Amino acid sequence: MWVTGRNRHQLDATLRRLGHSEPFIAEGGSCVYVAEDYFHLKPAHTIRLGRFIAIPVAEAQPAAAEALESLSEETDISVVSLGSLSPRELVQNTGLAKGEAEAIRQRDFDELFFFAGASDEDIRRFQLQAAHGKAYVRPHGSLWSLAVHPSVGSCIRELRKLYDRAYHKPAFSIGMATASDSTDVFPACNRAIFLAGRTERAEDRRPKSGPTPKGLPLFGPDTWREALAAIRDRTFG
Repeated sequence: MWVTGRNRHQLDATLRRLGHSEPFIAEGGSCVYVAEDYFHLKPAHTIRLGRFIAIPVAEAQPAAAEALESLSEETDISVVSLGSLSPRELVQNTGLAKGEAEAIRQRDFDELFFFAGASDEDIRRFQLQAAHGKAYVRPHGSLWSLAVHPSVGSCIRELRKLYDRAYHKPAFSIGMATASDSTDVFPACNRAIFLAGRTERAEDRRPKSGPTPKGLPLFGPDTWREALAAIRDRTFG
């Protein structure tokens, strides 16, 4: 399954083109999206979002938009949310075509924004203040994202419960991630494959509890073949 910071509107065309019908986690651990009738047994506590059955983990909008406004006032740090921009301003600030720019700001859970004249120290202070309120502020490309109570790990665990019920036994999960996502993904999986940059080591990405992930070079010519072989044979040494 995919784990992404994008929203369902951005992914929809790709999902249809590839015929991808598996569940996915979007908006940075905010929600699990499942195609209707994918699971015979329906999960509890779901909502309908577009053509998907959604298992929310983060608080739905407008929680993030309201939290962003409150944080800006509390810290006296200026921010500009994408939702506040006109169509022309949106295109100018994102550098995207009109349709893509409109899709990027249609969020179910998180709020995309940018800082207006903030220093690095201001941004760190903003992130710390957000964490006190259980909000998570993270980079999103050239923008920033704020979500209230997101958790990639919780999303993975919710999905594992569904697979456990569907297969009538515990599902074996394998996480694949780069450094930026490994901290959230690996602890929720049985085994892991770390896609390492040139100076990174798999040993440095070992979860607090659990085995060391298998390390593969992020841009190696044989990485995908080796990853599939490791998954097939369950060899992670």
